[in-house]
Amino acid sequence: MILEAAMLQVKPGMEQDFEDAFRKASAIISSMKGYLTHELQRCLEVEGKYLLLVQWETLEDHTVGFRESQEYQEWKKLLHHFYDPFPTVEHFKKVEL
Repeated sequence: MILEAAMLQVKPGMEQDFEDAFRKASAIISSMKGYLTHELQRCLEVEGKYLLLVQWETLEDHTVGFRESQEYQEWKKLLHHFYDPFPTVEHFKKVEL
């Protein structure tokens, strides 16, 4: 399992519109091959800051399967205009202890 993490900074005053659009976009990502689960967290200290966490079966399910899909174009259309700056996305693998 791979965890995708993205810190999202939404333009001031657009938070509610972003959340509404994200609800629609959730149906897109959740339909993708290799998708396991996702959550969106709103920061309590910084207005307009969100943390997106997505679990994928493999890294390629996200970087190739999703990002190179037609569905990703719709995801971009719904969400990318809300961000400033554009987010950095990182991937993590659980450390077995």
